[in-house]
Order: sequence, then structure tokens, then C-alpha cells
Amino acid sequence: MSNRKLEIGKGLRALISDIDNIDIDKKTETVKQLASSIAEISLEQIEVNPMQPRTDFDPQALQELSDSIKEHGLIQPITVRSMGGDRFQLISGERRFRASKMAGLAAVPAYIRIADDQAMLEMAIIENIQRQDLNALEVALGYQRLIDECQLTHDQLSKRLGKNRTSVTNHLRLLKLPPSIKNGLRQAQITMGHARALVGVDHVDQQLSLYQRCISQQLSVRQLEALIRSTTTPNVKAATKASNMLSPEWESARKALSDYVGSKVDLQLSQNGSGKIIVAFSDLDHFNSIIDAIQD
Repeated sequence: MSNRKLEIGKGLRALISDIDNIDIDKKTETVKQLASSIAEISLEQIEVNPMQPRTDFDPQALQELSDSIKEHGLIQPITVRSMGGDRFQLISGERRFRASKMAGLAAVPAYIRIADDQAMLEMAIIENIQRQDLNALEVALGYQRLIDECQLTHDQLSKRLGKNRTSVTNHLRLLKLPPSIKNGLRQAQITMGHARALVGVDHVDQQLSLYQRCISQQLSVRQLEALIRSTTTPNVKAATKASNMLSPEWESARKALSDYVGSKVDLQLSQNGSGKIIVAFSDLDHFNSIIDAIQD
């Protein structure tokens, strides 16, 4: 995405300041341009949103993010609204904004929004996502923008895009990977198949170790999956073994449930016909997407 960065200068400021004075066709093109472009904006030009409902930020988590930004840069741009002149107001990404300040950055990458052009923005982002040359991480960032800025659920997003909900959820889960693995995906050192396998590993240190072996040994996706199965914790091995002991009918049902909710599902059956359905989730967003699927 870096090759499409847009420097804030007279041209862009003119586009923003004149947006209300141009005809609708040109306005639509301007919104599309801003939706697909990333600007480097000075932190001094950005003010936080006074209506931001979140006021509690974990200091340790902020420090960890700040350390990551120092090493890898800010991968996911923040989103700001033009306030006129050279001033901008934060719409989303306050945690990234604060951590960037802590990291000593002078400027950060940002998407620029124009006040109330919600429908045009949504269409412009979707149009950008549907381009053929985007990698999986760029697609995931586009999905997250639609969720953050257009207040879409995973289900609404999948319908807008004409995509399977599982595909949408799998892309969004990539954003939970450590920065170094996301960089590897962005630079095509690994594929989305590799990244999907790694995101299913519970511990970050295991993810990073497996990622390094994947790069150094040039493992295929199947080889990486086999390596993960051989190095996972005993509890995960036991659950996998239990799943493998299911009859073909139960295994088919388990797989159908897993595909429907977009997450790993295990079945535990007893002799009398009762049992448990165990659905794994990686974080609160993933949990909410599972609930959305169940409530449909």
C-alpha cells in the first residue's frame, strides 16, 4: 500500500476544501480518490474526537504497540476527518494514534474522510477492495475499514461484498497476527494459506517460531499445517484426536458447523447420545461474529 501514499499538499487540501462546491460526479470521484489513498499527516495536525466513548487504554498494551510501531512502523492507517485548513479530527485508531506518539513518530499514515459522504465512502472502499492486485492483508484492512467507519457487522459486510461470511472472517482474523507476520504476508513471503494456519496457533511465540521456520525452510501450506499439528499443546492434540474419532456422519456435521460459524468446532460425544459442541474463538470480535452467525 505504501506505493499509493499521498502527501498532504496544496492539491489534496484543495480537493477537501472545495468538496461542497463541486458537482456530484466530481465529488464522487474525489471521495473515491481519498478512500483508496493514504496520506502522511503530522501528529500535531490531528485532534482526538471529544465524543470518543473509549477513555480507558491499557498502558502495558499501549507500550507493546508502541514498541512494535518503532520496529515495524504503523501497518494499519488511522482514519481522520478534515476540519478545514491543515486540521484533522480522529475518527478511528486512537490506540494507534497514542502509541505512535509514544514511539516518537512525527507523522502517521491516514485515510481522510469527508464529513457526511457515508454512502459514497462505502461504495468507494468496496470498489477498492474488489481490485485484483490487492494482497490478503490489504483486503483485510479494507474489510476492517468498512466495519469501523460504516458500522457494518460481519454478516452485513459479507452481504455487501457478495462474499461468504467465513471468507470475510478469515480475512479479518489476519489482522490479529503479530506485525512481523503481517509484514511477511504483505511482502508475499507467505501466502494467505500460511497466514490462516498461523492465526490458529494460540501463542504468539509459537506463531513467530513457526513463521521463521516456514520462511527459512520454504514450507508449503500443507507442510506448515503438519508442523503445527506436531507442535501444538497436548490439549489441542487431544481435541484433534477426538475429532478424528468421529464417525463420517458426525465429522460431516462438525465440519458444516465449523464452516457456518467461521471457526473451529469440536464435538464431544458420550455413549448415551448426549454431548457437547465446543466453538473456539480468538478474541471478542471473533466471538461476536460467531454470535451473529448463530442468530441469523
